[in-house]
Amino acid sequence: MTKARKKAAFETVEPIGARILVRKDDPKRETRGGIALPDAAEIPTITGRIVSISALIENDEDVPLRQYDKILFHPKDAIPVEFEHDNQLFVVPVDDVVAVFRSDE
Repeated sequence: MTKARKKAAFETVEPIGARILVRKDDPKRETRGGIALPDAAEIPTITGRIVSISALIENDEDVPLRQYDKILFHPKDAIPVEFEHDNQLFVVPVDDVVAVFRSDE
């Protein structure tokens, strides 16, 4: 029996419990004023877009998160997901979401 097996291609990732799946935004390399930021500058919070929400959170009226919301989250307990090689996906506990960015529309 051969040990080489074809890897299964995943089509979706669904977070379980009080978690969401977030695609991290690219880090900013300069400020709006044009000041270049050094690579070593590490900000403890990260922005990203919600890709998927667990059923527990989706049905909870007390948690104002929706798919495609832009959020600010603390990466301490975020778990990186190797799902798409060119995107940075993280499973993030809802408690680590610091803010939601919304327009006035």
